[in-house]
Amino acid sequence: PQKMTVQDVSGAFPTVDVPDHAHYTIGVVILIVGITGTLGNFLVIYAFCRSRSLQTPANIFIINLAISDFLMSITQSPVFFTNSLHKRWIFGEKG
Repeated sequence: PQKMTVQDVSGAFPTVDVPDHAHYTIGVVILIVGITGTLGNFLVIYAFCRSRSLQTPANIFIINLAISDFLMSITQSPVFFTNSLHKRWIFGEKG
């Protein structure tokens, strides 16, 4: 069997001609959201770990959300920001 790629299927991922400033604007917004999410969630995690009074069963759910959001901010924002600056997906087929 022959391996098919995205290039073999016409119209699989239609593209739209977007102005350069739109890519850069989205990239800057994602960078700001990523930095804010990383710092804010880190502070929530730090406060939870340092304060015994915050370590209640109900706050475990809040920390779970903060850790998940922190990991998303750390892993997704740089990838999306970099792709916005290059105006295309730069990490290849495997990425």
